[in-house]
Amino acid sequence: MADVAYLDWPFFEERHRALASELDAWAAQNIDDDHGDIDAKCKALVRALGDGGWLRHAVGGGEHGGAAEQIDTRTICLIRETLARHSGLADFAFAMQGLGSGAISLDGSAAQKAHYLPRVARGEAISAFALSEPEAGSDVAAM
Repeated sequence: MADVAYLDWPFFEERHRALASELDAWAAQNIDDDHGDIDAKCKALVRALGDGGWLRHAVGGGEHGGAAEQIDTRTICLIRETLARHSGLADFAFAMQGLGSGAISLDGSAAQKAHYLPRVARGEAISAFALSEPEAGSDVAAM
C-alpha cells in the first residue's frame, strides 16, 4: 500500500483500515490505467466494482444490496482515496454511481429503491441523477 498514514487518524476504525487494505489489494489485481475507449472502460469499471462488492458501499439499505443500513461517509472517503491512487477513472466511476444511488437510497420511493439499487450495487446499471431549479434549470453552477 502507498503512504496511508491517514488511516491512523482517530476517526477511522479497524474495519475501515481492513477495508482500505482489502480494496488496495483488489484494485492492484483488477484495475489498470489503460483507458483506451473511455466509455467502454467506465462501463467495465462499474461492472468490476459491482462484481468486487465495492459498489454495495454506495447503496443504503441491506435489503437493496447495500453493505450497511446507512451509507458510511468514512467508508466512501476511503474507497475513493484508494481507487484514486490506482486510477482516476475508477474513482470517477465509483463516485458517479454513488451520486445516483445515494439520492435514491436517501429519498427514493420504495419501488425505485427495489428496482434500481440492487442493480446499481451489482454494477449492472449505471446510476445518475438530474435536478432542476427555478431560474437555473439543470445548470448546477447557476444555483
